[in-house]
Amino acid sequence: MNPEQFVERLREVRASAILRCTSRETAGPAMEAAVRAGFRIVEFTLTTPGALDRVAEFAARPDLIVGAGTVLTVEEARAAVQRGARFLVSPVMDPEVIAAARELGVASIPGCHTPTEMFNAHRAGAPLQKLFPAPGSGPAFLRATLAPMPFLRIVPTNGIDAGNARAWLDAGAFAVGFTNALFDPAELAAGRFDRIEERARALLAAVR
Repeated sequence: MNPEQFVERLREVRASAILRCTSRETAGPAMEAAVRAGFRIVEFTLTTPGALDRVAEFAARPDLIVGAGTVLTVEEARAAVQRGARFLVSPVMDPEVIAAARELGVASIPGCHTPTEMFNAHRAGAPLQKLFPAPGSGPAFLRATLAPMPFLRIVPTNGIDAGNARAWLDAGAFAVGFTNALFDPAELAAGRFDRIEERARALLAAVR
């Protein structure tokens, strides 16, 4: 899957599941709960113990598109792609990581907080721009940003939940990413994967 194909698939599904947790044993079952509910684009952050092993495990499944998050260096980018990641997400906008993703043939989604950062990410070759952290004005900020730069493909991932996901998409978000609204830390700690699956179904329903 090349970057253009990934972008088109994300355009279709409009949502991704983003897992950050502190337990190596929890990561797999937690993401599996999201997949059972219908998520097909999934991301493991590299701050999760054993994240690259989970990337490789889930990337072996033909029905899923797997990415790595919190990618901060070119070395991390290469390691993630070697294990099967088809997109790389960062909390910051680093032109070196964007260039590495292009060289590796995968999509990059750098973290941006201002219109200037988003434009610079686009100009550096990132096909998508992660809005992180999302400003308090939320969808209104997104509309204001897209008005002069409608070519941006902005993906907010911070603070997105079932109550506001539709508002973000209606404001022009290319897609949304679900983190704590999907993988609640207390439910992760308790191993309540059934609750995570319920949350995942509700979030996908909100998007659709």
